[in-house]
Amino acid sequence: MSANPTAAAVETETNERVQQHRRYLMCRPEHFTVSYSINPWMEPSRPTDTDLALRQWQSLYDTYVALGHEIELIDPVEGLPDMVYTANGGFVIDGVAYGPKFRFRERADEAPAFIDWFAANGFEVAEPVEVNEGEGDFLLVGDTILAGTGFRSTGDSHREVGEVFSREVVSLTLTDPRFYHLDTAIAVLDPVEGVGGVEKANIAYLPNAFDERSQAILRERYPDAIRVSDADGAVFGLNSASDGKNVIISPRAKGFEAQLRERGYTPVLVDLSELLLGGGGIKCCTLELRGGTR
Repeated sequence: MSANPTAAAVETETNERVQQHRRYLMCRPEHFTVSYSINPWMEPSRPTDTDLALRQWQSLYDTYVALGHEIELIDPVEGLPDMVYTANGGFVIDGVAYGPKFRFRERADEAPAFIDWFAANGFEVAEPVEVNEGEGDFLLVGDTILAGTGFRSTGDSHREVGEVFSREVVSLTLTDPRFYHLDTAIAVLDPVEGVGGVEKANIAYLPNAFDERSQAILRERYPDAIRVSDADGAVFGLNSASDGKNVIISPRAKGFEAQLRERGYTPVLVDLSELLLGGGGIKCCTLELRGGTR
């Protein structure tokens, strides 16, 4: 029995996690291959297995459905193998979809496909002017948008996304090319920033993926955040999806799995090793749809 029952009760209450319903956009990797290289993970000379990618993707899809979440699908387009990484296809809040504008020409034709899907499925579309790669570089934490730059989305897109959604935008600079999108270096664990005015440990992040200024911002704003090891970051452990209770992560991120359990989360392990050959993981394949009509 705890020597301090009150403290134990507070700890239990703090660690009581509540699942929130999620609605996600996904795309079957029917045309998945690595035929070009736009990030350090992509090696065209290394064979890829489309059937394995499909099976692993299906496991992720089935996991979301088993957890009670709602999945929408966008049709894959031949010649656009990276469409499976739907997180890059936009950023959606309150039924407004801020469309993508990809940095590399290899992905440019994905943008109209995603924008057309949003328009056809009840979302108000905000056409982008600036280069941005959607929820790959924009993460909603409470009422704040954390915005990444350094490799893909430009700093001007941070201004633009703030204007579209009328929210505070906190710019963070990525410095390690392996972690070229913000969602490879930060995981949003809780849907809100605080309960009863108390800050929650609602993000996890990889400190060494950021410059010193960005590390200082994260330390100040999220002092209780989970700081993930380089080893777990290197297996895309932070490229995960959370519903506030269940956190879907790579089975290779053993340290992060233990950290999540210590904080009262339930890690759910899904292997997307084949899709990692294209530089994407669980979160890359998952775009959250907030609002909009069905």
